[in-house]
Amino acid sequence: MKRPKTAAERQERVAEILRRLDRMYPGATCALHHHNPWELLVATILSAQCTDKRVNEVTPGLFAKYPTPADFAAVRPEVLAQDIRSTGFFNNKAKSIVGAAKKIVFEFGGKVPKTMEEMLSIPGAARKTANVVLGTAYGIPSGIVVDTHVQRIAQRLDLTRQTDPVKIEQDLQKIIPQDRWILFSHQIILHGRALCTARSPKCAECDLNSLCYAKDKTA
Repeated sequence: MKRPKTAAERQERVAEILRRLDRMYPGATCALHHHNPWELLVATILSAQCTDKRVNEVTPGLFAKYPTPADFAAVRPEVLAQDIRSTGFFNNKAKSIVGAAKKIVFEFGGKVPKTMEEMLSIPGAARKTANVVLGTAYGIPSGIVVDTHVQRIAQRLDLTRQTDPVKIEQDLQKIIPQDRWILFSHQIILHGRALCTARSPKCAECDLNSLCYAKDKTA
């Protein structure tokens, strides 16, 4: 496909990308298992530099041992670190989770807040984590989650030329309708795992192939 030249052509191309993503991943949702916003926040913190599969193996036992934010707030970080050791960077993650629990228990009445401003005040909750929790747990389209998959695919699809996640998110917010922000993130993340991998993407199997002009496309 030729690169669109006009604003209308670019808008139509984005609309077609969204239509094809709907065909490929109609029921896309968050891969992190959780039962409530707090569990999702913990799982998201644990997922840094770790696979969702590993996090999902760790969290059932973790939440059985510490059922509420108050339980996490009461544990010493060095003790929690041993419970989450297999997720990597466990000391830092333990400090963040205990700090988040204390903040939520003592300042937010035990409930994960529903605004970006409040979320960003929580230890371990940068913008990506806040977007995950607000979008998936509360259905609030506060922004677009930009993880490594979204960053890579947005660049391959020429939806952005930025490399900084915050600037990538800003570019995507300008062209993706807000009512699609949550689903779009889930779909792109699934796409990054299934086909548009960092190495040797499966372009021949990809329904977006004809809309893509990535330099590292495979035959």
